[in-house]
Amino acid sequence: MIWDWAFAFEILPRLAAAAVVTVQATVLGFALAASLGLVLAVLRIALPASALPISVVVELIRSTPLLIQIFFLYFVGPNFGVVLDAMTAGTLALGIHYAAYCSEVYRAGFESVPRGQWEAAVALNLSRRTTLLDIILPQAIPPVVPALGNYLVALFKETPLLSAIAVLELMQTAKIIGSETFRYTEPITLVGLFFLAMSLVSAALIRLVERQINGRYRR
Repeated sequence: MIWDWAFAFEILPRLAAAAVVTVQATVLGFALAASLGLVLAVLRIALPASALPISVVVELIRSTPLLIQIFFLYFVGPNFGVVLDAMTAGTLALGIHYAAYCSEVYRAGFESVPRGQWEAAVALNLSRRTTLLDIILPQAIPPVVPALGNYLVALFKETPLLSAIAVLELMQTAKIIGSETFRYTEPITLVGLFFLAMSLVSAALIRLVERQINGRYRR
């Protein structure tokens, strides 16, 4: 049989449990990426002297494969006294990798704000902090939400790389089931359906957030 429904339903609970791990890695990784990316983008504006070092770090991270960064944190980190479990190392690698991309998205959002807004804030003698938090950020963030949402969906699809360091996420669990039963059609197909469902839900949530932010901004 090419497809065995009884076997598919039998392995579904194991895959569902692994999906929880995938969701945890994605949510935590994206939270780190979105927050760290914003910090990097703000630092480049608030501290002009940091622009060059941050640009070098961002390009270094974006120009190297995520899998290498995962291996580096998990296998090389202990040589420098940084010992992390597989889940923590994988989540950190995802977050740091996508923080580099998110920082560029935020930077584009900042640059889209008319220069006159900065000049008006200076003319009103507003502090740098007030200018960023109350004037620039509310205008810079809404346009970049769709791009951030794209990275959330992309991050979901990168989590199978965590199987390289034995994190029991969806793909690793499917491979284990396949090696135990010599049936790969059902587990791999179900993994694809899980990722499709999670990506669609993520995209819908991003659109909802985008509408709420845009509605609030218009008011």
